Amino acid sequence: MTDTKSMGFDTLQIHAGATPDPATGARQTPIYQTTAYVFKDAEHAARLFNLEEVGYIYSRLTNPTIAALQDRVVALEGGVGAVACSSGHAAQIMALFPLMHPGDNIIVSTRLYGGTVTQFSQSIKRFGWSASFVDFDDLDAIRAAANSKTKAIFMESIANPGGYVGDIPAVAGVANDLQLPLIVDNTTATPYLCRPFEQGAHIAVHSTTKYMSGNGTSMGGIVVDSGTFDWGATDKYPSLTQPEPAYHGLNFFKALGPMAYTFHGIAIGLRDLGMSMAPMNAFQTLLGIETLSLRMRKHVENAQIVAKWLEADDRVDFVTYAGLPSSPYADRAAKLYPKGAGALFTFAVKGGYDACVKLVDAVEIFSHVANLGDTRSLIIHSASTTHRQLNAEQQAAAGAGANVVRLSIGIEDAQDLIDDLDQALTAATS
Repeated sequence: MTDTKSMGFDTLQIHAGATPDPATGARQTPIYQTTAYVFKDAEHAARLFNLEEVGYIYSRLTNPTIAALQDRVVALEGGVGAVACSSGHAAQIMALFPLMHPGDNIIVSTRLYGGTVTQFSQSIKRFGWSASFVDFDDLDAIRAAANSKTKAIFMESIANPGGYVGDIPAVAGVANDLQLPLIVDNTTATPYLCRPFEQGAHIAVHSTTKYMSGNGTSMGGIVVDSGTFDWGATDKYPSLTQPEPAYHGLNFFKALGPMAYTFHGIAIGLRDLGMSMAPMNAFQTLLGIETLSLRMRKHVENAQIVAKWLEADDRVDFVTYAGLPSSPYADRAAKLYPKGAGALFTFAVKGGYDACVKLVDAVEIFSHVANLGDTRSLIIHSASTTHRQLNAEQQAAAGAGANVVRLSIGIEDAQDLIDDLDQALTAATS
């Protein structure tokens, strides 16, 4: 299709990666529900397996429906390549896999989703990896945490659960000084509110389960490469810059240049870890992305209204929404996230833990679920659920204290959401 760089976001979210099906003329991307693909001949098969030709081999590696999704997200983020996988957590491992070896470490923000904190503080130890947790508002602390075994820096653009907005350009400056790639989880912001590559990040990851699909039906994740990090500038990334035994000594970086990271993620990561996205889920996510900008505008509009109302309510101690003028991050949000500070935030209920539990049991329109980014408004008490595995200090650092409830504001009528919270607060605090 026409060069996507000249197209607007609303056009790309519908057309990028999607062309009429060559076999049938179907205008919507078909669901290629197949495990394997017939080779033209033995030589064709050999070229595909040697990475001498791009094509379809086996749906653990590549699939036309998933490829369309990858191309669309690449266009929206302004990257060069992407690897779709089975979930957001899978995407985080996939993002690190080409970079890490036993004994290596990453520097990560203290403001992360609770499941990510657990993945980075506990689960990655099984790979022989480790993580140093740092307050990313302290740039000197990031520098101090780096050593010869550090391979990446990781942050969220708009952090779950508190809606903290990250200063991507500042952290990217540190990452460049240290010659380390900056990985940004852009799930909560989406490319509509934030394009991390334009702010200096090198890799973006998403849980496409959330705002990308927007309908609460389809698990998925994706890793997007900007193509701007020079993997050959140091000897830190031998998986990309040294001969790969499984491909007869292929040097990914020398052979593939800016696409080295993406091809490694497919040819090695998906091949050996097998965290592949289902074609049906890719199809559902493609449908969701077609309305991403429309939904995000409504999400943000509603979040602004609901957060303002909560802040003025005597039953509420504080609201963390960065779109409020009272937020310590209001100026940063206005500068770096001019279309809005997202639709995810927390508020503290007077009465603490017990009142929070009563609140989530009393709502009627809000759904009490462990998800975010749905068209429906969602609520959860993070300290007793998504962040339950963390200790009190970690919960506080992540913005998920015992007195805090997390909201993911949907696209319903804002007044109905306020009325629902009003009656639930009455039930929780009376």
